[in-house]
Amino acid sequence: MQRSDRQHDRQTKGSADLATQFRTTRALNEALVAPLSDADASLQSMEDASPAKWHLAHTTWFWETFLLREYAPGYRLWREDWPFLFNSYYEAEGARISRAARGLLSRPTLDEVLEWRAHINDAMTPLLDDPALGDLIALGVAHEQQHIELLLTDIKHALFQNPLGPRMWDGTPTPAAPAAPLGWHHHPGGIALVGHDGAEGMGGFAFDNEGPRHRVLIEPFAVADRLVTNGEWAEFIADGGYRNARLWLSDGWAWVQGEAIRAPLYWRDDAHFTHQGWHTRDPHAPVTHISHFEADAFATWAGARLPTEFEWEAIARGQDAAASALAHDPAGGNQLESAGPPSPTGGSALFGDCWQFTRSAYLPYPGFRPAEGAVGEYNGKFMSGQVVLRGASCATVRGHSRPSYRNFFYPHQRWQFTGLRLAKDD
Repeated sequence: MQRSDRQHDRQTKGSADLATQFRTTRALNEALVAPLSDADASLQSMEDASPAKWHLAHTTWFWETFLLREYAPGYRLWREDWPFLFNSYYEAEGARISRAARGLLSRPTLDEVLEWRAHINDAMTPLLDDPALGDLIALGVAHEQQHIELLLTDIKHALFQNPLGPRMWDGTPTPAAPAAPLGWHHHPGGIALVGHDGAEGMGGFAFDNEGPRHRVLIEPFAVADRLVTNGEWAEFIADGGYRNARLWLSDGWAWVQGEAIRAPLYWRDDAHFTHQGWHTRDPHAPVTHISHFEADAFATWAGARLPTEFEWEAIARGQDAAASALAHDPAGGNQLESAGPPSPTGGSALFGDCWQFTRSAYLPYPGFRPAEGAVGEYNGKFMSGQVVLRGASCATVRGHSRPSYRNFFYPHQRWQFTGLRLAKDD
């Protein structure tokens, strides 16, 4: 086979894979809202969160704005006034509704948004086979997968506000196996290559903030072989962890005092709130819904520290993120069967269960350059005042994460499935 033929075959297969990823990701997003009423899907519980309906619409706006409007001959916007409602933060795309006001959008209805999604799915079909649009389509799929996770965590926070403790799904959370005694992954240190190298992950895709690949010097260290559990966190609380200022960063202590924080989000006595309502908290399951401030204080209390993002990546290299992540699988079976409640269950896998806080600030890598145009606003402009998390959560779409993946949040935020893995100097 000639080189041009092999290249054509790879391009054809890549287009087919992207087309499958597009359709299954879109279907999973819609299946996840099946248990919700229009009222449920319109709730916005805080400015950090968005209504489920808005997530469905914003991801549809993304395809219409960056693919169909630009590359589909003769395409006309579904509604001329909807981009104002569903643009998130793209300054290059003009004015938009305030983020805090997304919950005021009783119209369009959930059914109208789903009708729009069906139209966009059909309109995208001719573009999915165009190899020249592969990178942009891959970005769109990854973007929608991010919003699947946000949809799950945002609706959980919204339902939590209801004193009735409504369930999104029936049943009980999956129990965790008893946590093993804490062990360690040891690393000798040295010069490590970090960042995406263009060969890992689904089709080699990576976000711009994962590169360029570069060298870092790492001192000898060790990272725990499992996550901190609910039971261990209960010991921290019983020992006065939330009352001891010496354990906390200054900003963290001010946050604890100002917000009267006494436990992780969703904890109440010996129960916690889940997508399946209130249930007795599993002491063996990984602790989740904690802030960076809390993670750092616990690590100090435990006589350890948080890993740097490069230490975490050095341990993660060579591990199969897609296989180990406990996450939704949009490529498997009936989408309604795949769309179920996320539940952290523990284990030795480095990926899955919860995003893990590092002690690293979210900053650009050496040589980082944002992309041209509006899509260049995707990550780079947020590189200030936030911390990096690694791994994947139980709400992450399977295959979405990889060793170089950099999630990021502000130090006080904890509505996501966030937890911690201890580290120490060796």
